[in-house]
Amino acid sequence: MGDIGQFLPMILIFAVAYFFMIRPQMKRQKDEKKFAAALKKGDKIVTKSGLHGKIVELNDKDLSCVIETMAGRLKFDRSAISMEMSNKLSAPAK
Repeated sequence: MGDIGQFLPMILIFAVAYFFMIRPQMKRQKDEKKFAAALKKGDKIVTKSGLHGKIVELNDKDLSCVIETMAGRLKFDRSAISMEMSNKLSAPAK
């Protein structure tokens, strides 16, 4: 019983770290992948760098998309699109 008692604090620290740090990060990555896969032509989006535009072309080979902005068309990786900002942009105003 004494040997298990010595390892119990380390086991508890690992469990807390898993449930408060690792698990939420895995869920966030899964949600971002699902968001990137659900993008379609005509969606208004915001990139992580703050560029606003509309998707005009999607390429499944290299997971990129062409975004039309006021300055022209730009090619971005789908992972560069901000899930949170794009959702706020497409949400109805209250």
